[in-house]
Amino acid sequence: MKLFYSILIILLAINVAKGQSNPIEKVIDSCIAKRNFNGVVLIARNGKIDYIKYTGLANRHYNISFSAKSRFQIFSVTKTFTATLIMQLYEQGKINLDSTIAAYYPDYKGEAAHKVTIRNLLTYSSGRYLKEMDPKFIPEAYDQNLWPVDTFINRYCSEKLIDVPGTKFNYSNGDFIILGRIIEKIYKKPFDVILREKILTPLKMLNTNYWHHEDIVANLDEGYYNKDGNVDSLIIPTNHYIDNHFSAGAMYSTAQDLLIFDQAIFNHTLLKKSTVDTMLTSYPKLGDVAFGFWVYSRKIGKTNTIFAERQGGGYGNESNWVHLIDKGITLILLSNTETADLNKMRLDVLNAYLNSKQVRN
Repeated sequence: MKLFYSILIILLAINVAKGQSNPIEKVIDSCIAKRNFNGVVLIARNGKIDYIKYTGLANRHYNISFSAKSRFQIFSVTKTFTATLIMQLYEQGKINLDSTIAAYYPDYKGEAAHKVTIRNLLTYSSGRYLKEMDPKFIPEAYDQNLWPVDTFINRYCSEKLIDVPGTKFNYSNGDFIILGRIIEKIYKKPFDVILREKILTPLKMLNTNYWHHEDIVANLDEGYYNKDGNVDSLIIPTNHYIDNHFSAGAMYSTAQDLLIFDQAIFNHTLLKKSTVDTMLTSYPKLGDVAFGFWVYSRKIGKTNTIFAERQGGGYGNESNWVHLIDKGITLILLSNTETADLNKMRLDVLNAYLNSKQVRN
């Protein structure tokens, strides 16, 4: 009889768990069916995973499904790692946020050298003409050539100023590539070595790293473009050199590792609370950008919250990382098909999660 009741309790618990996950499953299943979402969804509360789901194919040549072993190309999420390295230097008194580029990178030849500050770079408000983001130059800058970092900066990130520094938000890779070079200059080491020494190794992020185009990375996914707007028709992007993205986008990771990084930032493991507060202070006149994130108040369904977000994307790969600061909730979406509109998907997933019975209780 005791065995019967034990089995009954287990079955009821399973059914309750399924019932609780149904709203989230419904959203994700819809994204899979309608938008061909392939990748991973992770939801955590106070660092503990409440929900994780892998779906679709990491590699279509060999029919390899996504799994816990899969590593994702995270592109501009790299910028948050770079911002964290800068804030470590700030905390140590080795960098002044209001000093100019030339103070740390005297070889920099652009007009911005003595006019643009570290703070301007962190908030994408350098005012440079962004040659590295101009569609006319993107194939040459990223796809067709492998550039030494200084050459890339001299060629694409050293143009004249077209806006007063600090007055206008203009998203770029170059501002964070310059920051990466400044980090190298201060430490007198390569960026990837510094990244491992200061963040990845201390946090035991074993499935995260900086990578070069010639590296063989086990379990790394492939990115796919959609063809002619058809979400079910996917193609391989043209060749590109990931090295050229440098400290603005040359990393891979997993959802679980990004959760480790998330918790290290928001629980003040890597940086003091006062430093994190500075990092997360947004600039409303610059589109609510902070250092490595965007931070602002937002309503999701019926829930008011404080939203910290970071996106990344390139060559079919997409990343979307959200931390609800006042609720301790983390959502990480990683995909390789660029079809799912992760900015919309995240709101639908969060709305389902926040209104589920398990969260209300």
